[in-house]
Amino acid sequence: MDKATIQIRGMTCASCVRRVETGLRALPGVEEATVNFATESANVTYDPSVINRPELKAKITDLGYEPVVMDSGRAGKTIISVGGMTCASCVRRVENVLKAQPGIDDATVNLANSRAILSHAASSLDLRTIGDALEDAGYHFLGVIRDSGEDPAEKAAIIEIRDLKIKLIVGVIISLVVHGLAMGHLFPFLRDLGASTLNFVQLVLTTPVIFWVGDRFLIGAWKATRQKTSDMNTLVSLGALSAYFYSLAVTIFPGFFSQAGHPAYVYFDGASMIVTLILLGRFLEARAKGKTTAAIKKLVALKPSVARLVRGDEIVEIPIELLRVGDMFQVRPGEKVPTDGEVLSGSSSIEEAMLTGESMPVSKSPGALVFGATINQTGALTVWATRVGAETALAQIIRLVEEAQGSKAPIQRIADKVAAVFTPVVLGIAVVTFLLWILLPTAPSFSRAMLNFVSVLIIACPCAMGLATPTAVMVGTGAAAEKGILIKGGEVLEKVCKVDTVVFDKTGTLTQGKPQVVEVITFGEITKDELLRVAASLESLSGHPLAKSICDMASELGLKLYPVENFNSSSGKGVSGNVDGELTLVGSLRLLQTENVDVSGVAIKFQSLEDLGRTVVTVSKAGKVIGLLGISDTLRSSAAPAVQRLKQMGIKVAMITGDNRLVAEAAGKALGIDQVLSEVLPADKSGEIGRLQQQGRIVAMVGDGINDAPALSAADIGIAVGAGSDIAIEAGSITLMTSDLNLVPTSIYLSAQTMKIIRQNLFWAFFYNSLGIPVAAGVLYPFFGILLTPVIAALAMAMSSVSVVSNSLRLRNSLAKM
Repeated sequence: MDKATIQIRGMTCASCVRRVETGLRALPGVEEATVNFATESANVTYDPSVINRPELKAKITDLGYEPVVMDSGRAGKTIISVGGMTCASCVRRVENVLKAQPGIDDATVNLANSRAILSHAASSLDLRTIGDALEDAGYHFLGVIRDSGEDPAEKAAIIEIRDLKIKLIVGVIISLVVHGLAMGHLFPFLRDLGASTLNFVQLVLTTPVIFWVGDRFLIGAWKATRQKTSDMNTLVSLGALSAYFYSLAVTIFPGFFSQAGHPAYVYFDGASMIVTLILLGRFLEARAKGKTTAAIKKLVALKPSVARLVRGDEIVEIPIELLRVGDMFQVRPGEKVPTDGEVLSGSSSIEEAMLTGESMPVSKSPGALVFGATINQTGALTVWATRVGAETALAQIIRLVEEAQGSKAPIQRIADKVAAVFTPVVLGIAVVTFLLWILLPTAPSFSRAMLNFVSVLIIACPCAMGLATPTAVMVGTGAAAEKGILIKGGEVLEKVCKVDTVVFDKTGTLTQGKPQVVEVITFGEITKDELLRVAASLESLSGHPLAKSICDMASELGLKLYPVENFNSSSGKGVSGNVDGELTLVGSLRLLQTENVDVSGVAIKFQSLEDLGRTVVTVSKAGKVIGLLGISDTLRSSAAPAVQRLKQMGIKVAMITGDNRLVAEAAGKALGIDQVLSEVLPADKSGEIGRLQQQGRIVAMVGDGINDAPALSAADIGIAVGAGSDIAIEAGSITLMTSDLNLVPTSIYLSAQTMKIIRQNLFWAFFYNSLGIPVAAGVLYPFFGILLTPVIAALAMAMSSVSVVSNSLRLRNSLAKM
C-alpha cells in the first residue's frame, strides 16, 4: 500500500469533509481516506496496482475542490497550497482531484492551512497539470511551498482576509442602509416616497450584497450542485436567495402578493443581513484559523536567510538555499547557524533553546554537531555542512508538526458521520417547516412560513462540527512543539491521555547515557592498563554506551589498541573476537558462561561491585577471566521529579533494563519506581510490554529510540527521548526534543487538556444545532410566542463556528502556563 497527502481549499463545513472521504473510499483500490477540515489536508492509503494517481486526481476534480501543492524538498513528498476550499466537503472533493493526477499516489488535504501533502513515486510532479485540474474543479492552485519557508497558502489567506474585509465593510454599510429603508415608515422624510419606491431602492442596494459580497457562498453552492451534493454554502445560498427572490417578486408584482389592500412586506434587509453576518463569521474564522498555525510560523521564522560560505581565503555571503552538503561556512558570534553541520575549527557556546527547549547554552568544539537556526554566542566557528534543506533538524521538526496538524483524531469520526447526512436533513426540516406553517395555522401566512424556512436553513452550522476537532489538534500539537514535544498526529494525541502505565528504559533515558568506568579489578599478572587496552580493542567496534565508556577511558590514558579479528556482537550479552591472536570476551557473565569460561573464582568481587549499584563488565582471554570493570551511569536530574509527577497523576511507573537485578533495583529505589523489570534483552523488551498490555494496561514506553525501537513500536504509545538530530525516530509516537523527562507527564497533561477542549467543542457544536434548528422552525411559538428572524439566525450561525475556533485557541493559553 502507498500513502499520499494533499492540501485542499474550497471546503466550508464537515459535509465537504465527508463528501471527499466518501468519494475517495468508493474508488477501487483505496483502502482508507481521511480528511482534516481545520488543516485543509487529506491522507489516503491505496493500492497502486489497482488505482493510479491520475485516476485519484480525476476523482478530486469531479468533486470540485482545489489542491495547493507544496514541495517539501523530499523525493516522493510535495506540499501545495490550494485556494477556494470552504468546508469539509471541499476537502474530500480536492483530495479526489489530486489523487486522480498522473504520478500522485496519495493526497491529504488540510482545510485550516489550505495545504495538500502529495505522495508520489517520482522526484517531481507535473504541477501545471495539477493546477489545471484544480481550476477545472473550481479551486485555485496557489503554488508550491519550498525550503525557503514561503507558503503560497499563507499569502492566499492574507489576500482572502483582505477581500473578506473589503466585502464585509461594503456589506455592513449597505445592509444598514437597507435596514433603515425597511423601517421607512418611522422616518418622515422616507414616508412620502411610497412603498414601491422604497422596495425598488432596497432591491438595487441588496443585489450587489447577494451576488458580489456573498459570491463565495453562491459559487460554493454551485460547485456542490454540480457534484450532486450539498454543503453549508447550499444552506446559506438557499436561505439568502429565497428571501431575495421572494422580495424581488413582491417588488415587481406588488398587487399579486397584497392582502386586503395592504402591500406585502419585503425582506431585502433580511437577505442582505444574512449574507453580511455569515461573511462576518467567515472573516473572524479566517483570522482565528491563522492563529492555530502560529507554532509552524514560529518554527519557520527561526531559519536564517544567508550563510557565510568559505571559498579558499574568501568569505562570501550566499542565500541559505544555495548551501550544499560538504560546504564549509563560518558562523560569527551572535549569528544564527545556517544549517546542520560538524564543527571543524573554533570553540563556542550555542543556544539551542529554540529547537530543544534547553535553556543552558551548549559548548561546541571541533567534532561537535550544530543545528541550523541555533544561535552562536561567544566564539567564531568554521563548520562543515552535513544536512541542508529539508533534511535539517528544523525542517524535520516542521514536517512532523505539519503532518501531525494535518491528521485526524478518531473522535472526529463522530462529526464526520453526522456531516454525511447533516445538510440533506436540514433541507428536509426546512421544507417541512415551510409546509407546516402554511397548513397548520388558522390564518396561514406565506411570508411567515418563508421566514421560518429561511431561518432553519441559516441557523444550521456544519462548520462548527467540522472545526471542533482539527482546530484543537492543531493548537495542541503546535503548543507541544513549542515545548519540545513532537506528537505524530491526532490519533496519538487522543490516546496519550488514556495511558495508565509508563515504562522507562534505564540506560540513556533515566540515566545520562554517559556511563564511566569507576572500578578496574584485575586477576592474575595483567595490569589495569593492559586490561583496559584489551577490553577497549574489542569495544571500539561496538556502539553500546558501556563500550564507549571503556574506550573513552583507554583514550584518556593514551593506550594503543590491538587489531581485532573475527569480531562478533551478541545483543544484550557482549562482544567477542580475537585480540592479539587469542579469543577474547567482553560482556556479561552470561556471555562467558555460554563460552564455557569458568567464572566461579570472580563471583565475590563481581557481587561486591553489583552491591554498589555498578554495571559489571567481565573480560576473559584464552578461556580465563582476566578482569572486571565496574561502570556507573548518573541518573538524570529530571528523572525523579518526572516519576513523582506521574505517580501523582495516578499513573503506574515501571523501569525496564538489561542490567542485572541488583543494579536495576538500586536505580529503581533511588527514583521511587516500584516495578523493575531487569535482565531483559533488547529483543525481549517488546514481550514485556505485551505482558503488561495483557493485564489490561494502556502502556507508554519511554526510550532512546535506538535499542528500544521494538518496544516503542509494541507499546500503545512510544515516547522517544532524543535531541535535535534524532527527531525523525520512526518507532515513537511522540518524540521529545530534549532529555528532560518532565516532558513525559507534560505530554499526558497536554493530551488530556486537548481532548477536554475537543469534547467541549463537539458538545457545543451538536448542542447548538440540536437547539437552534427546532427554535428556528418555531417549536417554541405555541408555548411562548418565540420566533427567530433570519437575521438572528445568521448571527447565531456566524458566532457558532467562531466560538469553536476561539475555544481551541484558549487551549494555547492554558498550555502556555505549564
